[in-house]
Amino acid sequence: MSETNDSSSLSAFTAGFVRQNPTFSQVLGLCPTLATSTNAENALGMGLATMGVLILSNIFISALRKLIPNEVRIPAYISVIASFVTIVNLLMHGYTYQLWTNLGLYIPLIVVNCIIMGRAEAFASKNGIWKSFLDGVGMGFGFIGAILLLGITRELLSVGTIFGIRIWPKTYGMFVMMLPPGAFLVIGLYMALFKHIGNTRKKALKKSKG
Repeated sequence: MSETNDSSSLSAFTAGFVRQNPTFSQVLGLCPTLATSTNAENALGMGLATMGVLILSNIFISALRKLIPNEVRIPAYISVIASFVTIVNLLMHGYTYQLWTNLGLYIPLIVVNCIIMGRAEAFASKNGIWKSFLDGVGMGFGFIGAILLLGITRELLSVGTIFGIRIWPKTYGMFVMMLPPGAFLVIGLYMALFKHIGNTRKKALKKSKG
């Protein structure tokens, strides 16, 4: 029984890394992902802010799931998520003002991020606090990895730097990577790569079962 619980907890923690990655596999929260991944610093900032809200909202919604009437669960979830977004917004305004300025409106818009609402409805409302915490951490790391990968790629290809560190001359950069078409191109290529990895794993699993 304990071994089953350990396996279940591990599955909740690791699902968001690749198999159910919120960006590349579930295609959730694309608006802020595309808009704020123009460089690695902004991408990391948005990833951490979203992960913080996701973990805290998962914990609280899981803890309150038996007290919230089913008919009003969505407004209740939004209220919980909005409270944590407000806290994160104020903390970033106070301690990381330049990053807060760069991300602008996309910080308050974390309230309507489909990743957070989706995990609240699909997981936290049906599972205990510990597993919901692990789900939030795993999905958060999956989101940070995805948006950071996009940010690093777009910054490198557009201006030749990663976190402001020069890798190659700016003259080699492609300005289109800073623009929406560049964002769609990069995320499309990564989605295709994740799809290929998923298909390869399925074929290998099917082959091993004979």
